[in-house]
Amino acid sequence: MSGATSISYDDVVAWINAFAASVRAQKDYLTALDSAIGDADHGINMDRGMQAVIARLPGLPARDIGAAFKSVGMTLVSTVGGASGPLYGTFFLQFGMATVGRDSIGIDDVTEALDAAVAGIQRLGKAAAGDKTMLDALLPARDALHAAAQSGVPLEEAFARTVEAAEQGMVATTPLVARKGRASYLGERSAGHQDPGATSSYLLLKAAADTWFGPVGGGEPAG
Repeated sequence: MSGATSISYDDVVAWINAFAASVRAQKDYLTALDSAIGDADHGINMDRGMQAVIARLPGLPARDIGAAFKSVGMTLVSTVGGASGPLYGTFFLQFGMATVGRDSIGIDDVTEALDAAVAGIQRLGKAAAGDKTMLDALLPARDALHAAAQSGVPLEEAFARTVEAAEQGMVATTPLVARKGRASYLGERSAGHQDPGATSSYLLLKAAADTWFGPVGGGEPAG
C-alpha cells in the first residue's frame, strides 16, 4: 500500500487478522507482563477474544468498515474477561461509530476515529497519561497522528510516526507507579514492570502499520 491515500474494507479486515495473529504470538509474553502487576491473564484473555473475532469476520456485512469495527468491539466485550474486554470493546465500538457506512477511510477519518476511541477509553477507565495503562501508548499515538495529519505527510509516514509514539509510550510505562487498575493495588511495587495493556495497544497499532505499509517500529515487544 505504499503511496496509498486511503484504507479499504479489505485493509481493515487484514488489520484485524494481523492483530489477532500478533496477540496469539505474544500471548505468553502479555500474560507474563500481567503476572507481575495484574491477574496473569491479559494474553490469554485477549487471544480468546481475538480468535472469537476472527471466527465472526466472514459473516459480517461486506464493505461496511464501521460495521466490522463494531462487530469486533461487541465480540470482545462478550468474550474477554477482566477490564480488557470493556476497554478494547469500547475502542473498536467507538472506531466503528466514527466510520459507519464507509467502504474506505483516509487519514482524517482515522484521526477522528482514533480520537473517539481514546476518548471512550478515558471515559470508561477514568485514567490519564502517566497512570500506567493502555492510554500511555494510545494518547501519544493519537497526538502523533494528529500532528502528522496536520502537517500533510503521506499516510504511510503518519502511521510510522503513530507507531513510534505508541512504542515510546509503552516503554515509558516501566518506571511508572500504577494509579489505575489492578496494578494500582501494588503501589510502589508496580514500578519496574511494563504495562501489559500499553503493550497490547502498541501491538494493535503496529499490526495496522505493518499490514498496510510493511514493518515499522522497533519490532515485537518481547524482544
